[in-house]
Amino acid sequence: MSAPASLARARRRASAVRFWRAYRTHRAGLLGLAALTVIALVALAAPLLVGDDVQSVTRASGGPLEPPSAAFPLGTDQFGRDLLGLLVWGARISLLVGLLAAALSVAIGTLVGVIAGHYGGWFATALMRVTDWFLVMPTLVLAIVLATVMSRGVWTVVVAIGVTSWPTTARLVRAQTIAVESRPYIERARALGGGHGHIMNRHVLPNVMPLVLAQTTLGISAAILTEATLAFLGLGDPTVVSWGGMLQDAREAGAVSSGHWWYLAPPGLAIAAVALAFTLCGRAVESVLNPKLGAR
Repeated sequence: MSAPASLARARRRASAVRFWRAYRTHRAGLLGLAALTVIALVALAAPLLVGDDVQSVTRASGGPLEPPSAAFPLGTDQFGRDLLGLLVWGARISLLVGLLAAALSVAIGTLVGVIAGHYGGWFATALMRVTDWFLVMPTLVLAIVLATVMSRGVWTVVVAIGVTSWPTTARLVRAQTIAVESRPYIERARALGGGHGHIMNRHVLPNVMPLVLAQTTLGISAAILTEATLAFLGLGDPTVVSWGGMLQDAREAGAVSSGHWWYLAPPGLAIAAVALAFTLCGRAVESVLNPKLGAR
């Protein structure tokens, strides 16, 4: 291995160590990270913990709308399925949609922000006017429209959330790109013959990545909430189990008016807990990576 490659690897390791040391000073961030780790492990181990039969309506193991008991700790749904098992399976879809939608949103926002901040001129102005249009339009309304006109499925929900929630990231990345390109080493790179692609890939993008990482972490919680809202409105994939879909089933079963609280509370609390955990992690990451905030 060459000396420059070894030096770059050592710098990355040192940077990761510094990041973790600063992150550990945020107790709320550690709490959110621990909660997300447990939830992710439970979601990954769902086939081993509860099995695939828990999703079947024809092979339900209990009676309709049974209250919590020793056999069913969280009760059963309108078909007699174990709500605890459904909650575990629902974590897989909710986390998957949240991660993919946030990644798509941040990728679009980063691309638009870097291009607009780097080139400037009328092209950047046009990009920012499109961004402003998306920014003033309600994200949920746009997502509902896309989810309605497209075929129902998990990927439809991911695309609907991702292509409607990128403007905030674009404006933040554009501002950071303009700040980075005003530094002297960017002028030296141009003087040495560095092209647009070289400057954006080798100088601008690495400097905006901390902001992108923090925005991704914060965007996951919003994506999970939007997915739950779309599923609650009946715009999700009816063939898979998600927390929002469980709330939709509870509403259709009349759980609100009939007082079957155990049908509503578990998925609602799960959505709130995951959104809070991602928000805590995002705030901690933002505080560590943003020098103006710092880590206490």
